[in-house]
Amino acid sequence: MRRVALAVDVVALSPRDDALAVLLVPAPGDARERWALPWDGPRDGEHIEEAGARIARALLGAVPARVEQVGTTSDGRRHPGHADVSIGVIALFPLGTGAPVTGSGAAWFPLDSLPPLAPRHRAVADRAAVVVRQRLDQSPIAFRLLPPLFTLSELQGIYELLLGRRLHKASFRRALQASFLVEPTDSWRSEGRGRPAQLFRFSPKKRRRAGHSVRFDLSNE
Repeated sequence: MRRVALAVDVVALSPRDDALAVLLVPAPGDARERWALPWDGPRDGEHIEEAGARIARALLGAVPARVEQVGTTSDGRRHPGHADVSIGVIALFPLGTGAPVTGSGAAWFPLDSLPPLAPRHRAVADRAAVVVRQRLDQSPIAFRLLPPLFTLSELQGIYELLLGRRLHKASFRRALQASFLVEPTDSWRSEGRGRPAQLFRFSPKKRRRAGHSVRFDLSNE
């Protein structure tokens, strides 16, 4: 990949194999590390979020459900593209997103056990992990990691991935009901030998008070 003065470093996140995973690409031949975050410079007239979506879409063939900046870095830490300035961007892809585009060399790695990255990219990935967990109560990040219709078990699984701990099923559902975050649909899905599970969707924002952030105060029981 060409060198750029300003790099948009993309942390593409998706639930995969019971882990929150990050998409990495092969690092340039002159890099010390084998893997890197996808990056490129913004094109003329392109906003940073648009650049992040473009970079991620080229690797996965799908548009991210959410793209969000997580900070700018211009320190002396080494970047695989020798960029002077990096803007970190999170790109969220829902559960079930397909494999990387054939020939790209990209691969998914668990966020909590990434291979060695250039120091700048390691800092961007660490910052992204902090941001998604800090904003869990104030934005619909968990729902951007799910398809439009989902079961409550799938939603709980996403929260567990983001929080990094197991949650008590009854406590989770009580908090979910009190928050008015989801609404049931008339659709059901068969899951194994048990009863079919009802499908839910993210509830319209108008059902919550304007400016009211939803907080899950959940703990193991």
